[in-house]
Amino acid sequence: MVAERPTAEMALDLRFTPEDLQRLPEDQRFELVNGRLVERNMSVLSSTVGSRLHGRLWSFVETRGLGEVYAADLGYQCFPDDSQRVRKPDVSFVSASRWSDSFLEQGYCPIPPDLAVEVVSKHDLHSDVQVKVSEYLGAGVRLVWVIDPEARCAHVYTATGTCRRLEAGDSLDGGDVVPGFQCLLAELFPGIRSAPGAPEQT
Repeated sequence: MVAERPTAEMALDLRFTPEDLQRLPEDQRFELVNGRLVERNMSVLSSTVGSRLHGRLWSFVETRGLGEVYAADLGYQCFPDDSQRVRKPDVSFVSASRWSDSFLEQGYCPIPPDLAVEVVSKHDLHSDVQVKVSEYLGAGVRLVWVIDPEARCAHVYTATGTCRRLEAGDSLDGGDVVPGFQCLLAELFPGIRSAPGAPEQT
């Protein structure tokens, strides 16, 4: 007997576990919240900014042996209020002092990163991004960067409860989380070109 194809109403009733998420052929597109799959909104612009930051941060951390830097494919299962939740920051850093080779045998990282970065896509809701920031800080993340490529700005959140806005001319600073790291925010944003023949916008 051929199995009935799930309807939209049936799909709403589905619940997933972290193990289910890993078995999905396109698992990198999703996070897991309250047993539901949450699609990660990515655009060419947000992916470009995330890749540029990942490259700069990875190079800095690797040459100094400070820890591990990950791109958007790594999930973190480290939230005290929901042991089944899986979040995937666009960029993240775990210090060498907290890293263990035993993590390599696990599907998701069981400890919160020291730094979590979210690069906002035009399809992201502000409220959803703020929920992620609260979850990261509640799990013990020491530093959160939220980068908005369209507005060409960033917000920096710390474990002590501070938040400050950076403009394109300002620098992201790793502080005591990634000591010595600095990156001019403008270097992460690609130029915006107008119609053919028109000068490039700045």
